[in-house]
Amino acid sequence: MRAMPSRSRRESAAGGQKEDEATEEDDRDSTDSTDSRRMRAMEMTARNLCSDSNADEKICDGLIKRNGGDTEITVPLSYALSCKRISPTEGDNLHRLRDRKFLLEDKRRLCAWALATALFGITLMILHNELCPVIYQAGSVYAQTLNSLVSISTGCLVILIMAFHYKDVRLFVIDHNLMDWRIAMTKNRVLGISLELLVCAVHPVATYWWSPEAEADGQRTPSPPQEASETNASSPLCLSTRHKALRDVEILMSAMMFLRLYLVHRTIMLHSKVLLNASYRTIGSLNKINFSFRFLLKVLMNKYPARTLLLFILLFWFLASWTLTLCERQMQKTAGNMDTALWLTAITFLTVGYGDVSPVTSCGKVVCLFTGLMGVASTAMMVAVMTRKLALNKGEKHVHYFMTDIQITKRVRHAAANVLRECWLLHRTDVTKGSGREHRYRQRRLLEAIRVFRQLRVKQRKLRDYASEMVDLEKMQMIMYDLSANWNNSYHELELRILSMEQKLDELNHSLQQTSQLLTQVMGRQSLERRHSRLSAPHR
Repeated sequence: MRAMPSRSRRESAAGGQKEDEATEEDDRDSTDSTDSRRMRAMEMTARNLCSDSNADEKICDGLIKRNGGDTEITVPLSYALSCKRISPTEGDNLHRLRDRKFLLEDKRRLCAWALATALFGITLMILHNELCPVIYQAGSVYAQTLNSLVSISTGCLVILIMAFHYKDVRLFVIDHNLMDWRIAMTKNRVLGISLELLVCAVHPVATYWWSPEAEADGQRTPSPPQEASETNASSPLCLSTRHKALRDVEILMSAMMFLRLYLVHRTIMLHSKVLLNASYRTIGSLNKINFSFRFLLKVLMNKYPARTLLLFILLFWFLASWTLTLCERQMQKTAGNMDTALWLTAITFLTVGYGDVSPVTSCGKVVCLFTGLMGVASTAMMVAVMTRKLALNKGEKHVHYFMTDIQITKRVRHAAANVLRECWLLHRTDVTKGSGREHRYRQRRLLEAIRVFRQLRVKQRKLRDYASEMVDLEKMQMIMYDLSANWNNSYHELELRILSMEQKLDELNHSLQQTSQLLTQVMGRQSLERRHSRLSAPHR
């Protein structure tokens, strides 16, 4: 009789659960159907709006323009879910990146053409100065042709420099998202552009102001004795020796044309693989590294130190020697020749200075002074490179210190054994009561053994100090990484254990609650049975 009500309660509870599940499924079906109906309705309205050509005008991509009204955007829901539209800001960023790429390519191309034009003008200037007094005379067709080509190349170089800076300003405007290009024209930029144009525009134009008739008239007049001696002792330039100021101006302008070689570092920087690599630039920007020619020179000196330094020394040697020849050729025959100029440049570059040859003109003295300064700097760099090449790397240092430590340890053990032996021999001499001479000999031997032992201990201590200073950062980093990984693993294991303990505590709490409910039910039933038995006992 007692089991029947419990079965009926269980069946009624199961039936109630089935009814609830059925109602939930019906609600889901109804919501799905309403969502699908809404989507279809929105698509139908969009199609009707697009197909209504009398009242509206369809532009493109869901844009509907009302007659006499503003533009309205209506996009079907399915199209919006399947496609991703690009915002105007993202489109502007894409255009800016594309323009920036094209401007960088134009800058590289213009810089390469500018360097080629500068080298072409310098080559023509050297040919004119070397061939003019030997192959042709001043004022001839060949001289005028070469001078005209130098001037034309200078004009082309100035135009290329202006175009390069125009691209540079546009790139600055795009990078900083400026609206007016005049904001980029700061005082430093204007000063740098003006100085660069001035350096590129310098070339020898004094020949255009000289005529052979003036030289012929000057030769008919008697010359002072000093000028006559200079004329007899010189190998003539392509200018008149009578016009000293004009000659000095052309020599100065010819030497200043070598300042155009500053374009070499710009071309190397714009065409280097270091700056063209996107990953290199990204990592450098994250580490706040300024990608300049100084950084590129450090990279080249780090990768190819000997080749870079040798190339720089050779180029500077030949350019300084030819400039010295150009300066000294009107005043003396010794330093006016190329072989003597090479010798003078070499001994000045190496700061030896034998004194057999020396410059006379002010231009030659300036060239020798600059050569000496560059020689000191190059010698310092050469010493640094050789020191780095001869230095031991980390592995070699580890091996060297390890083997040296083993050898010193052996020597310390032998020295300690010698100290013990000499102590024993001195003690035996005292016991046997030997002569005073033998006793003093043993004492000297003991003191010598102690001195050697102390020296080896000091040497061993210094070696271990050097070894302790040589810390391997990569190894320490790997050790710390392993420690942090082990700590993370132990932390995750501790979290898992804590979670499992919480689950077990929840289960234990649930079982305790069930036990308490069962106990309360059992106690209630027993109390009811006791009351029933007490009530039924008087009737009996």
